[in-house]
Amino acid sequence: MAKSLFEKVWSAHAVRTLSNGQIQLLIGTHLIHEVTSPQAFGMLRDLRLKVAMPHRTFATVDHIVPTDQRTEPFADPLADEMIKELRRNCDEHGITYFDLGSGKQGIVHMVGPEQGITQPGTTIACGDSHTSTHGAFGAIALGIGSSQVRDVLATQTISLSPLKVRRINVTGHLQAGVYAKDVILHIIRKLGVNGGTGYAYEYGGEVFDRFSMEERMTVCNMSIEGGARVGYVNPDDTTIAYLKDRPYSPQGSAWDEAVAHWRSVASDSGCIYDDEVTIRGEEIPPTVTWGINPGQGISVTENVPSPDQAESADERTSIEEALAYMKLPPGAPIKGTKIDVAFLGSCTNARLSDFKEVARYIKGRKVASGIKAIAVPGSQLVSAICAELGIDQVFRDAGFEWREAGCSMCLAMNPDKLIGDQLCASSSNRNFKGRQGSPTGRTLLMSPVMVAAAAVCGSVADAREVFGVSN
Repeated sequence: MAKSLFEKVWSAHAVRTLSNGQIQLLIGTHLIHEVTSPQAFGMLRDLRLKVAMPHRTFATVDHIVPTDQRTEPFADPLADEMIKELRRNCDEHGITYFDLGSGKQGIVHMVGPEQGITQPGTTIACGDSHTSTHGAFGAIALGIGSSQVRDVLATQTISLSPLKVRRINVTGHLQAGVYAKDVILHIIRKLGVNGGTGYAYEYGGEVFDRFSMEERMTVCNMSIEGGARVGYVNPDDTTIAYLKDRPYSPQGSAWDEAVAHWRSVASDSGCIYDDEVTIRGEEIPPTVTWGINPGQGISVTENVPSPDQAESADERTSIEEALAYMKLPPGAPIKGTKIDVAFLGSCTNARLSDFKEVARYIKGRKVASGIKAIAVPGSQLVSAICAELGIDQVFRDAGFEWREAGCSMCLAMNPDKLIGDQLCASSSNRNFKGRQGSPTGRTLLMSPVMVAAAAVCGSVADAREVFGVSN
C-alpha cells in the first residue's frame, strides 16, 4: 500500500500505543539550546536521572547571545548565567556543544543542517517552535516544550497524537522578485494561521522541486505559523547533494546505504493524503504582512484592508485590533509605509543564499537616512563565508550594521530590540505584538530583498521597482 513520508517515518519510530491513544515516539535527534534546556536538566537532577542517549543530542547557543560583542561575562546577568548553565549541563552529560569559540555556533535550526546532523527519514525534536525547519530534509521535526525536552533527555522518546497529512502543491514558476518567504506567507494567508491545526504539511510541486535546500528550509520554518505541527519536503537529489561530505553525514559505504534509505522514505506515488491544496506559483506576489499575525499579509501592491471588508464580526474585530496596534490607516497602500528599522536575520532568512541575493542589489546603494539596518548571519559558518566573499563589506558599505551570529531581533531575548513604537521591516517569522522587544513595537514580515528595498527607501517598497529584480 502506498504511503506518505509522514506515515513511513512515524511508523518506523513508533514505540507503542499508550492508553490515551497517543504514540510513544522515538526521537532520532535531539537539538537543545540555552533557553528551554536548563529547566529540563533541573528536572533530571531532581529525579536523579541521566541523559539516556547523549550521542543523539547536540547543543548550541543562539537566543540570548549578544550579536554586537561576545565578551564574557555578558552585560545581561541572566543571559550570562544561561550560557554557563548550558556549558555545565553539556559537560556533565557528555553532550556535543557548539559553543561561541567553536566556529560552528549559530541558530540551532541552521547548525543542524550545516553539520549534516539533520537527515531524512528521522525524527527530530527541539525546544523551539521553529524546529519544523528541519522538515526540509524529509524529517518529522517537532518543536517541544521544556517538559518534553526533559522526556527526550531521559528516555529519547515523547508522546504525541497522530497527525493528518495535507499535501500543498505549488505549481508552475514564481514571478521575478518572488521568493520562498513570499511562498510561505502566501500559503498562510490562503489557509490561515489555524488552517494547519492537526496536520503535517507536505510541500511539493514544480516550485519545490526547483527550490534549493535553503529555500525549502525557509518554507518549512514557518509551517508552525500556519498552525501545522510539522512541515516537510520529500528528499531528492537536491537533499542528497546538500548533505554530501557534511561533518556528521555518513561516510564511505555507509553513505550509499544512507542515500538508499533516504530515497525510500519519500512519499510513494499514489499515496492518499487527508487533504490536498494546489497553488499556482505565478499567482504568488511579493508579500508583506500588515497586521499582528503572519496570516495578515497582502501583496506589496495592495492596500491595507478596511474593517468594512470583513465577512464576519470576528474578522472585523481582528482587523480593527490589528490596525489599531499597527497604527495603519484602513484602505491605505502598504507601499510607502515609513519604517524605522530593517532587520535581516532569523532562522527563517539568515542563510548564505539570503545574504548573497541581497548583496546583489544593495551593492553601491545606501540605507536611507535615519533608518537603523542590521544584518545578522544565522551561524558562524555563514558569517565566515560572507567574510571570504566580501559580502559583509557590501552590507557595511551600504550602511547596515553587520553582526555576530544569533537570533538577534527576531525575538526579545537579547539586546537587539525595538524601541517604543518603531516599525520594523523584518525577514523573521513572527509579527506578534511585542515580539521584537517593545510592547508597542511593530513588525512587517517580508523577504530579505524586500527588507533591503525598505531599508534603501526608508519605507515599504516593491523590490522589483527599486532594484529591477529579475530571476
